[in-house]
Amino acid sequence: MHEWISDSNQTPHIVVDASLQGVEVPRQYVQGGKIILNVSNNATSNLSLGNDVVRFRARFGAVTHDVHVPIAAVLGIYARETGQGMIFSEADAPPPQPPNAPTETPAGGAGPEVKRSKPTLKVVK
Repeated sequence: MHEWISDSNQTPHIVVDASLQGVEVPRQYVQGGKIILNVSNNATSNLSLGNDVVRFRARFGAVTHDVHVPIAAVLGIYARETGQGMIFSEADAPPPQPPNAPTETPAGGAGPEVKRSKPTLKVVK
């Protein structure tokens, strides 16, 4: 998805649940337990998009920070210019507020009968 957004000359952003263990982001930019990160090649240095973690260096304000985001903490990815992208559902995530991405939420996605399963992908328009 990152590659597709970049190849379309748009700016990829990820929505991260900053409250999860192992997330290393500048805490002063976290709002409502979430942070939106610009993961374009122009905004990052040493960007590594692995199966387990997203890592890079970036400047926040005038200060360089090392960012470390476990994949389980990535709630979605979208293009800044269009808002199009994907939201990832995490079945064991607590039911509170959805990410600051598009407004559609699955009807049965946050009930008590939800069991842990693999994340699913949805097209967001």
